[in-house]
Amino acid sequence: MDDSSTPKAETSTKKLPSAPKISKKTAVVGAAIGIGSAAIVAALLYTNRGNNKS
Repeated sequence: MDDSSTPKAETSTKKLPSAPKISKKTAVVGAAIGIGSAAIVAALLYTNRGNNKS
């Protein structure tokens, strides 16, 4: 079991490139896009729900 824990310790000591920071504005814009996309999908499903009549 010590062999499997050794590489984890080695990788944690290496310096990893920092992840890009997400500003509050970027997070709000991302959330707005997600909500808007969900609203569009819901609207399309709502409008097409009665089209199954032959």
